[in-house]
Amino acid sequence: MYLNNNQLCGSIHEEIGYLSSLTYLYLGNSFPNGSIPASFGNLRNLQTLVLNDNNLIGEIPSFVCNLTSLEVLHMPRNNLKGNIPQCLGNISGLQVLMMSHNNLSGEIPSSISNLTSLQILDLGRNNLEGEGAIPQCFGNISSLQVFDMQNNKLSGSLPTNFSIGSSLRSLNLHGNELEGKIPQSLASCKELQVLDLGDNQLNDTFPMWLGTLLELRVLRLTLNKLHGPIRSLWAEIMFPDIRIIYLSSNAFSKDLPTSLFQHLKGMTTIDQTMKAPSSKGNQVYYQDSVVVVTKGLKLEVVKILSLYTVIDLSNNKFEGHIPSVLGDLIALQVLNMSHNGLKGHIPPELGSLSLVESLDLSFNHILGEIPQQLASLTYLEFLNLSHKYLQGCIPQGPQFLTFESNSYEEIGYLSSLTYLYLGNSSLNGSIPASFGNLRNLKTMILNDNNLIGEIPSFVCNLTSLEVLCMPRTNLKGKVPQCLGNISGLQVLVMSHNNLSGKMPPSISNLTSLQILDLGRNNLEGAIPQCFGNISSLQAFDMQNNKLSGTLPTNFSIGCSLISLNLHDNELEGEIPRSLANCKKLQVLDLGDNHLYDTFPMWLGTLPELRVLRLTSNKLHGPIRFSGAEIMFPDLRIIDLSSNAFSKDLPKSLFQQLKGMRTVDQTMKTPSYLGGRYNYQDLVVVVTKGLKLEVVKILSLYTVIDLSNNKFEGHIPSVLGDLIAIRVLNLSHNGLQGYISPSLGSLSVLESLDLSFNRLSGEIPQQLASLTSLEFLNLSHNYLQGCIPQGPQFHTFENSSFDGNDGLRGFPISKGCGNDPVSETNYTAALEDQERNSEFFNDFWKAALMGYGSGLCIGLSIIYFLISTGNLRWLARIIEELEHKIIMRRRKKQRGQKNYRRRNNRF
Repeated sequence: MYLNNNQLCGSIHEEIGYLSSLTYLYLGNSFPNGSIPASFGNLRNLQTLVLNDNNLIGEIPSFVCNLTSLEVLHMPRNNLKGNIPQCLGNISGLQVLMMSHNNLSGEIPSSISNLTSLQILDLGRNNLEGEGAIPQCFGNISSLQVFDMQNNKLSGSLPTNFSIGSSLRSLNLHGNELEGKIPQSLASCKELQVLDLGDNQLNDTFPMWLGTLLELRVLRLTLNKLHGPIRSLWAEIMFPDIRIIYLSSNAFSKDLPTSLFQHLKGMTTIDQTMKAPSSKGNQVYYQDSVVVVTKGLKLEVVKILSLYTVIDLSNNKFEGHIPSVLGDLIALQVLNMSHNGLKGHIPPELGSLSLVESLDLSFNHILGEIPQQLASLTYLEFLNLSHKYLQGCIPQGPQFLTFESNSYEEIGYLSSLTYLYLGNSSLNGSIPASFGNLRNLKTMILNDNNLIGEIPSFVCNLTSLEVLCMPRTNLKGKVPQCLGNISGLQVLVMSHNNLSGKMPPSISNLTSLQILDLGRNNLEGAIPQCFGNISSLQAFDMQNNKLSGTLPTNFSIGCSLISLNLHDNELEGEIPRSLANCKKLQVLDLGDNHLYDTFPMWLGTLPELRVLRLTSNKLHGPIRFSGAEIMFPDLRIIDLSSNAFSKDLPKSLFQQLKGMRTVDQTMKTPSYLGGRYNYQDLVVVVTKGLKLEVVKILSLYTVIDLSNNKFEGHIPSVLGDLIAIRVLNLSHNGLQGYISPSLGSLSVLESLDLSFNRLSGEIPQQLASLTSLEFLNLSHNYLQGCIPQGPQFHTFENSSFDGNDGLRGFPISKGCGNDPVSETNYTAALEDQERNSEFFNDFWKAALMGYGSGLCIGLSIIYFLISTGNLRWLARIIEELEHKIIMRRRKKQRGQKNYRRRNNRF
């Protein structure tokens, strides 16, 4: 009975089980639900049972073991769960057992090794587990041709007893937790064609002895702990038929294996007649599948193992030059040697790889020029040469045919190119006119180069573009109106340039646009109102320009905005209430403008808002509470400084800030394009008297800055409940009363500024317990009494307490009768402070180095990130940190001397 691919309704009919003479039953992809009917236990004459792709539920019924005539049991891609029955080992004539892509668990039953006729065993993509989970006896099944256990949770070591005469053609144990070495007994499997042991924890050197397997076509050992150099081959014929060799993400070292490349005869000819591996004679055709990375994507190669050719040695520790002998492998389609330590030039011989579709040599130490010979690679779709020391001027003018190999003009002749990554490649000159020929280009990334001139109009002819990323390239002139004609554009990033003029309203025609970043240019004029209608837009960044006028007022219901950054422009008017429609908004930065409004409490209804920055505007009046039960539940940074807010501090607002009540290290930064594109938001915060750009840690860094306003009244004790706060700045207001002792509960607080208020009373002793506190400013208040003693307070200078005539004790000169500390305790406190300071410096170095990843990061499915940041800026920060450490050591020495003087006086 053959009912495959009929898309029938309901579950499998019970009546089929009463056809007792049935020998072949094909019900694949025909029934959408249900379980295996119990009546099937009556089919004692059944030889083939095919039930794939039926969404079957429940466990594998034990009555299957009663079907002793079975030769083929085929049940992949269902929802079966539970253990695999031990009794399957009783079906002595079973030749094919396939139960992949289910939810089966438990261990592999050792009884299966009793099946002396078994040729195909595929239990991949389940949840099978267990220490020593692959029984050693499986190596003795001499009839076995296909053994597939990929993507389970198997641990322990591989079977070591593969015997002479083994029929094994495909062994796939990819994506498990296997350890130990690759067993040399595999050399007995002379018919082996596919060996995939990738994504395990194998610890070994390169198994050169596998080269004696004359039919081996696929070798995939990626993502293990393999190490050491790949030694020269010792035999005349080694790996003669290999088509896919995948050694990425290990620790292989020394020079690239030139002698290995010389032996790869299977890649030196283009043979379209080769057939994929077959199993079980002509009766069953089993398709092997191998995952390869090409064009920045993970692809599962099925049915074409004999035709597809790959060399991937990326993410290792290889050194030396790229061997020119690679140019002889003319059948090669994917070549990836990225993320190594390769040196020298790109060999011109690579221009002979006439079929190559994907070439990735990024993140190496390669220098010199791109060989002109690469221009002949007409099949090339993915090219990544970023993060190298390549050089040479981009040619100018129409005479590009006269230019030699010191230009990038020849890339424009790769008419099939779809992805072009040249970020941070030391390019000079203008964008070559020949790039206008790349009509199939989907991604063009040119960030962090020294380009000159304007954005060429021919860019608008690249109508297939989805990603255009050119930040930090010194481009000037206007943003072309014709960019609005690239209807499929999803990412447009041109920040950190010298672009001028107005924002072209035509960009609002880009209905697929998700990221628009034109920040840090010299753009002026108003933001077109139509920009509020781009429902697909997730990130809108125009910070640090000269934009004027009002904000768009028509953000619509269903708005996709995640980040809106218009910081440091000349915008006026009110904050548009239509922003309340942007329920996904996480970052809102409207600081440093001329906005005139009251506090927009209605923003509290945005459930995902993490960053609210309204600093340096003309906002005014009291901050009133709306009375809603849940407001600002996820807010992490609130900066309202340098406005004219008045009356009492907003106690009711502080009570709502649930996101600051727990320290959660697991929170993630915002993601864009459904996680395919990681666009980094940047926010400036003031801490320790410095303006710092917070990048990548918006979810972890927590700030309240209400400084330079007209607030009055007391500091609410409820602030002590916000234990995740790192920066609290209430300075330059008219606050009165005492400093709340509850602030001593802010255990991760690093910066506290209450200066220039009217606070009175004593400094709470509880503040001495703030061991993370690096910056303290209580100056210019009416404080009195003894300054608390503690490991952090000994590090603060007089300036932290200036303008408080009633204070006494260290560090100011007035003595305090109850503040002596033993020399031992004081020294220990200083040492503890030194350790905390070093930890905090490491934290900021890590945070600031995150800026180096830039704004253009790879797409995990469609796009691949190439970008870095401002190294000169980073160097300046590191110099400041180094100076800070030196000054701290000097202060420590001065503090010890002052302490001894005070003890002598007393």
